[in-house]
Amino acid sequence: MPWPRRPRPAVDWSLRSQLVAWVLLPQLVLWVAGGAATYRLAVNYVNEAADATLSQAARTLARQVKPIGNGLLIDLPRAAQNILEADPNDRFLYTVSTPPGRFILGNNAIPLPPAHMLPRPNDPYFYDGEMEPDDSGATPGPAKVRVAALYLKNGEVNGRQQWMLVQVARGVAARESIWKRILLDTLLPLSALIMLMTVIVWAGTGAGLAPLLRLRREVEGRSPNDLTPLRAEAAPRELRSLVRALNALLAAVRQNVDAQKRFIADAAHQLRTPLAGLISHAELALGATNDKALVARLTMLHQSATRSAHLISRMLMLARAEPEAAMVRERSPVELGALVEQVVADMVPKALRAGADLGIADQGAADDPAGLQVLANPMLLAEALVNILDNAIEYAGSGSEITVALWRDGGHARISVSDNGPGIARADHARVFDRFVRATDQGLGCGLGLAIVQEIVMQHGGSVALEDVDPHGLEVIVKLPLL
Repeated sequence: MPWPRRPRPAVDWSLRSQLVAWVLLPQLVLWVAGGAATYRLAVNYVNEAADATLSQAARTLARQVKPIGNGLLIDLPRAAQNILEADPNDRFLYTVSTPPGRFILGNNAIPLPPAHMLPRPNDPYFYDGEMEPDDSGATPGPAKVRVAALYLKNGEVNGRQQWMLVQVARGVAARESIWKRILLDTLLPLSALIMLMTVIVWAGTGAGLAPLLRLRREVEGRSPNDLTPLRAEAAPRELRSLVRALNALLAAVRQNVDAQKRFIADAAHQLRTPLAGLISHAELALGATNDKALVARLTMLHQSATRSAHLISRMLMLARAEPEAAMVRERSPVELGALVEQVVADMVPKALRAGADLGIADQGAADDPAGLQVLANPMLLAEALVNILDNAIEYAGSGSEITVALWRDGGHARISVSDNGPGIARADHARVFDRFVRATDQGLGCGLGLAIVQEIVMQHGGSVALEDVDPHGLEVIVKLPLL
């Protein structure tokens, strides 16, 4: 049974990286091809120059060998030998011999021409060979050499042509050094150009993709409730069709959301009157009977109607706090100190009925909250504070103390509502800001109070958080930017 093939992990490349890679890949291919071509040209040119030098040296040496009768006159002055051997690291080595191998003059370690090279008068052969070390130590070898072999006619013996062989050799190390330098001097500027091209392409792709990045930031920076259309004119031509498609989708979602909100608001508004009547009739019925069983049922009816009315009221308040609501855009400078005092004064009777002690902390002259102004809708801001106090009164319990404090915190105003009730588990601090989430089954809450508070505070550019109170209790902290 064959083993199942594991899928290869996908390479997560950004669009910018892909563009740079596809632009630079041909550049790298051209760089490699250019390096190979440069190598071949450098080797050919250096070999041609070296062969020309060897040919000239061989011809010069051949002119110094003159046949005399049955012998040879070799007129090679000491100065000429010094010139040939001037560079100890790259000397010209020479040999004069008469085939089939009679050595006359020079270095007898120079390799003979290959067997397939037939004598060709006055036309040098060129070949590569390897010299073995000789007894004199002139050739430390083995060393690779380039050899020029020149055949010269040396009379006839018994009707057969005699030849004289002149060989001039030179090491290939200097030649290799030259073409390596040519290759290096060519590839280094090309490499620098490739690196410069990489920087330019990277910067160019970044500039070209900037509109796409702005579009991405515009989408990522939106709140989930922001369904306003994207700016199509700010997008590149290739992305405008995508932007139009997204705007069409946002428009359809906005229509559906608006329809749902209108339905919820209309339904809640229509239900307020019959629920208020139901609560009133339940209260009248409770006062008109002494039947315990009937009283229990009427009490449950009254509580259910009261909870439903509370839920509907919160739903209407949440609809008014949505970003699209007109109330959110109606803002004016609000004196926070006066607003907090008014809301606390309005909530004192409810606190007294619940057996809670509600008051404002005395912070002294150093933290006098007078003059703290924010740009806000006073009705929404008051509703947020009412929801916080309502939760504190509802869940802190009878005999609890609820303290409201207001002070300046840098460039923000900080409103704190703390109580010494049972509090909320730390694990539920973030979760209770979600809609219809409750941390307890006690009370008549519907799980919308803190969600409304967070919505209102965020619409005003602020933040809300929960903190534990030692030894027990809860503190709700609201921060709003000051004018």
